[in-house]
Amino acid sequence: MARKQTSADHFQTILSHLNSGSLKPVYYLYGEEEFYLDQLVDKFSNLLPAHEKDFNFDLLYGQDVTPAKVLAIARSFPMMAERRVLIVRNFLQTAKGAAGEGDLNDFIPFFEQPNPSCLVVLFDTGKPAGNTKIGKAISKSPNVGFFHFEPMPDYMIPEWIINWVESHHQKKILPGAAQLLGQFVGNNLQLLSSEIDKVCTFVDTKPEVSEADVKEIIGSYREYSAIELKEAIIRRDLNQALYISEQILQHSKSDTGELIRLVGFFYSVFVNIWQIRRLAEKGMGKAQVQAQMGMNAWYFDRLWKDAANFQYADMPRVFEALLDADKSIKGFSTLDTTSILFLLVKRLIG
Repeated sequence: MARKQTSADHFQTILSHLNSGSLKPVYYLYGEEEFYLDQLVDKFSNLLPAHEKDFNFDLLYGQDVTPAKVLAIARSFPMMAERRVLIVRNFLQTAKGAAGEGDLNDFIPFFEQPNPSCLVVLFDTGKPAGNTKIGKAISKSPNVGFFHFEPMPDYMIPEWIINWVESHHQKKILPGAAQLLGQFVGNNLQLLSSEIDKVCTFVDTKPEVSEADVKEIIGSYREYSAIELKEAIIRRDLNQALYISEQILQHSKSDTGELIRLVGFFYSVFVNIWQIRRLAEKGMGKAQVQAQMGMNAWYFDRLWKDAANFQYADMPRVFEALLDADKSIKGFSTLDTTSILFLLVKRLIG
């Protein structure tokens, strides 16, 4: 099964359009992954030379304009240049314009016959419903580049970090260091890129980033991470797992926040273990399971080894423990954070 296209894939596709000059007349870019959307606003904003932008570039916000105004600009021609560029952020809010100023369906004729000399780029967090006229026009028109930017799945974060370090800093980060960095920071790509900048500045001329580098610059305030806790749980070392749990909470800035992150981390880990055990139960071999899950070899090999320590029949117990911990964090229990984590660890080990 082909791997699902990610936000990083969509970003590279659009960059290839920009670099080759083979642009669609209209782009509709939406989703919750603001990191890539903000980068693309900058890329499209800088498409015109500086001396052409005064008369040929517009950046509008949907809450400030009406469909009629947007379309008037989109249909106008460039002045002393080959093209105009029109960017509209919060596009769907243009539908809230004054009466008589049009609605979103007014854009349908433009999508069908766009102005070839005006590049129109529409941004929003969402999209029109797929069963509406405007929704069908956006998603099905050959004139519209339609891309959904979803948050990056946790399991793909280490690979993203490896690629980002190589492409933006011309360095190599070891897979273990990438996983550790992802655990420390999470899947906020904006924050991750900032932390990567810190780490790469810290290592200076060294061509490689190690786990020790990540711990020193980002994780220096704690002795243990969730990854080390996970490893103790996987090998069923209860005493070590409880000790690491205690150390993590002692060095956290917020016990509740740390516990929320840990439960989220273990949910992600065990969802992947469950998938592996489920597919293995169907008779699939390692290579088939990896292809089905669409993971890179290094990360999958680690998960495959972890999954070997659990049976498919263990999964209901594991997810029940995670659900109970989540409820306890939200106030459905009188246990304190340490007790919630200790109980979770014991139940995950079984």
